[in-house]
Amino acid sequence: MKSILMTGATGGVGTFLRKELANRYRLRLSDKRPITNVSDGESFMPGDCASLDDMLRATDGVDGIIHLGGYSVEGPWEALLESNIIGTYNLYEAARRNGVKRVIFATSNHAMGFYKRTDRIDHTAYPKPDGRYGLSKMFGEGVASLYADKYGVSSLCIRIGNVAMQPIDVRRLSIWISPRDLAQLIGIGLEHPDIGFEIVYGASDNARGWWDNTNAHRLGYRPHDRSEDYAAEVLRAHPATTGDAIADAHQGGAFCTSEMVENPAK
Repeated sequence: MKSILMTGATGGVGTFLRKELANRYRLRLSDKRPITNVSDGESFMPGDCASLDDMLRATDGVDGIIHLGGYSVEGPWEALLESNIIGTYNLYEAARRNGVKRVIFATSNHAMGFYKRTDRIDHTAYPKPDGRYGLSKMFGEGVASLYADKYGVSSLCIRIGNVAMQPIDVRRLSIWISPRDLAQLIGIGLEHPDIGFEIVYGASDNARGWWDNTNAHRLGYRPHDRSEDYAAEVLRAHPATTGDAIADAHQGGAFCTSEMVENPAK
């Protein structure tokens, strides 16, 4: 079994993926917050992405990396700079120094959030971030591209929509991805022999989706789950609009107008 480092392992996405990837990889879990419920096939190594020394220790001896670590919502520039700009650079530089040749970078739909909901975009569309958080993910994609071309550290960048067991509102009917579909994409990213630098969208089979995910399908992605299975329930429970005309018109939703979103890590 390959040894895989997962940064940001205490977060919601990491918690889902630990279950999905159990028995497939030996997982080295890393986060600033402690993990006490370590299962068979897992180990825990505390670490802060903002520390290059921590990332050098965490990446030593692994076969690949799932980089979930960082500040996960729109927030203050100082926090995003430390976690998502410096932290992502440190992760890739540590991977280069330790000879790790495959990284899964959890980028975000918010790197593209100022596209209209009437637009259909693919992996070649120019980034249009909807805030500082989206801008930091755009930077991370650039770091991944640089390290692939210059140093041979291959990356699959997954522009994640929303990871949950099911979509919970109207916007998420367009961007939802189930944990098992995300795990499938990550498996492709870790195992596919021909990845250098690739961008795909982290979305299930969503009939209301805004993204052309042809590049993921080209790599072998076949989503199992469909947001439309939950559409009737969601539409009964939620209005089609939020009252924020800018948010409702753009793919990034509330991030297009918010200066701060509550940090789920608190």
